[in-house]
Amino acid sequence: MPTPTWDPAQYLRHADHRARPFADLLARVPELPSGRPRIADLGCGPGNVTALLAARWPTARITGHDNSPEMLDRARAGHKGTTPGGGRLDFAHTDARTWTPDEPHDLIVSNATLQWVPGHADRFGDWIGALNPGGTFAFQVPGNFDAPSHRLMRDLARSPHRRARLDGILRHTDAVLTPEAYLERLTGLGCVVDAWETTYIHLLTGEDPVLDWVKGTGLRPVLAALADDPDAAREFEDEYRAALREAYPPGRHGTPFPFRRIFAVAVRPA
Repeated sequence: MPTPTWDPAQYLRHADHRARPFADLLARVPELPSGRPRIADLGCGPGNVTALLAARWPTARITGHDNSPEMLDRARAGHKGTTPGGGRLDFAHTDARTWTPDEPHDLIVSNATLQWVPGHADRFGDWIGALNPGGTFAFQVPGNFDAPSHRLMRDLARSPHRRARLDGILRHTDAVLTPEAYLERLTGLGCVVDAWETTYIHLLTGEDPVLDWVKGTGLRPVLAALADDPDAAREFEDEYRAALREAYPPGRHGTPFPFRRIFAVAVRPA
């Protein structure tokens, strides 16, 4: 699957909803073994949630890693530098498919990124091995690939007149594992593991809010594949918009958007 081109402004249109799972993940991360912890945020995006790490661990040396130049530019513009607690926050261009820490870390965290990394569970051993004793690997990924927002997108991409251009570019339910499978993988690496899932019911506002949401994330591969054919992109978006309106009708106070997410916190024993 090709790497999508990211639009930080579009992604941040739903920043509050997108940040909530990260806050819930951090709430389950225990104290770190170092007084000046070394932290990596793998798939930091525009840096808005990376800044939450500096708030939790103000003395930490934190690096946000991402492979999108657009996201990194936004992150560096808004968050790079010395933190109020004397720590340091910076950002680096990184491919999560091959990244291995070059020094021991106290926390490696990833927020809604690993679903873009085929075979990501095979990397867990390298990342756990790079943790200091008592360190933590924590992540959350979307678990909603069988939801209407994704199924409808895949159905349209499989249309006969689109299949040649869009076949294979969208993720399926196998993009992530089940919570039980993550628990098994991480426990097998010697970690003490807390794994769970949560379905958030986001109340979205505005016109076609679910389409607006996925234009910042899941729809990016389609937009990239059709970027050189505006008519085809417009046709896809119009059909998808109509299908989403039927699948997610607005209520009196907004449009409810159920979103399942999968979490894991793995602690390397001290």
